[in-house]
Amino acid sequence: MKGEEIPKRMLSLDAYSTWLGLEIIECEIGRCKVGMTIRKDMLNSMNKAHGGISYSLADTACGFAANSHGKYAVSIETSINHIEALNEGDYIVAESVIESVKNKLGFNIIEVKRGDELVALFKGVVYRTSKDW
Repeated sequence: MKGEEIPKRMLSLDAYSTWLGLEIIECEIGRCKVGMTIRKDMLNSMNKAHGGISYSLADTACGFAANSHGKYAVSIETSINHIEALNEGDYIVAESVIESVKNKLGFNIIEVKRGDELVALFKGVVYRTSKDW
């Protein structure tokens, strides 16, 4: 399977990302941009998007970019900084660019944006298995 096709295949098998309404905007080997709209059922008790929503979007972008190299890759460490609160109706985009790929490890920085505004910054370390897609 070609690298650019892998994220599309992954999304077709991912019930959670489908529930999120996640869409692939752009994808190539080592880079993936995904987006989604914040819905009412994603809001917390303060009427803002639950932090897990932007985290999930960024985590998915990370996974798609990491797997686009053709090997099964899984996250082994991730973290996020929430910079701005998100509201119902906001459209957010996460772009993952592989910062560095070693033999078994990949290091990703993902920016989550609402338009041009940075709303979260996610870091992901992935383990690249020997299993081909």
